[in-house]
Amino acid sequence: MPSDLRHDWRHDELLALFVLPLPELLFRAASVHRANFDPAQVQVSTLLSVKTGGCPEDCAYCPQAQRYATGVDAQKLMATEDVVARARQAKAAGASRFCMGAAWRSPKPRDIPKVAAMIAEVKALGLETCATLGMLSGEQAVALREAGLDYYNHNLDTAPDYYDSVIHTRQYQDRLDTLAHVRDAGLKTCCGGIVGMGESRAQRVGLLLALATLPAHPDSVPINRLVQVAGTPLHGTAALDPFEFVRMIAVARIAMPRSMVRLSAGREAMSDELQALCFLAGANSIFYGEKLLTTGNPDTARDQALFKRLGLQPMAVAVEADGHDRAGTVHAAITGPADGCAGRCGQAA
Repeated sequence: MPSDLRHDWRHDELLALFVLPLPELLFRAASVHRANFDPAQVQVSTLLSVKTGGCPEDCAYCPQAQRYATGVDAQKLMATEDVVARARQAKAAGASRFCMGAAWRSPKPRDIPKVAAMIAEVKALGLETCATLGMLSGEQAVALREAGLDYYNHNLDTAPDYYDSVIHTRQYQDRLDTLAHVRDAGLKTCCGGIVGMGESRAQRVGLLLALATLPAHPDSVPINRLVQVAGTPLHGTAALDPFEFVRMIAVARIAMPRSMVRLSAGREAMSDELQALCFLAGANSIFYGEKLLTTGNPDTARDQALFKRLGLQPMAVAVEADGHDRAGTVHAAITGPADGCAGRCGQAA
């Protein structure tokens, strides 16, 4: 199977992959994976929630939305010195990239200098930096890049034709506009979505189509399996078939062959066997640590034991001239005051 990047995928093409017998789909995905990555290496990442809770949006999955009673209390933006202290701890533990997430609809003008100061000081430690702060203007994206930001996360969440069933306070085009601002500013992108929110298979394919037909494939594609939080509208949604999740990983790998495909939120409830199938399907990135902003995650000992059983190794950084991570970044296990999606909600980035 060719490994050239395509941006002209059609819905019927991706759906045809999705419905293949699972052994055939896994074979095709694994072949694409091997053509672009070492299948025995996995990128290990984490997030620090620098501002938790109190978000004004109505994302139906999110425990950080202030309109839902989820037990997540709003907290102010962390002080720069506290963030830098966490970054030092991460570096001492072997981290190469430090990710900062804030539960905002979008940063206010007064927020950008504060976050920029965090980025600059973390960058001065010799760490790669990434952030997820909500919607950005072009000027804000440039300011963050000039402060030393390397990566920005902003998820599409779901297919365009299912989006209004989940979110009403932000339009799909708003998300596309932020991604365009991020790309135009010269930042690398991290963009994926959440499955298991009641969407159909065709809509899961629609999410992958939206991602794979962006002007540039995201450098990282986080696939979140809905973590149901009491108090959110999606609590009580029928659980997604685990094999359907594996299919999602496999088709993402085929459609975006050079992107890091990340197992994000929902891993805590996944068996080792399910995670192993996802690695076979082409996943080559995970979040590491006991929390993803506000929701649980397998503890580090369990992940280390799983890697040992499967013969997997964490990746080291090696960024190619085209800007894509051809190997990943090893991160330490750190959390913020209360960890969560795209750095901003209860799902992961």
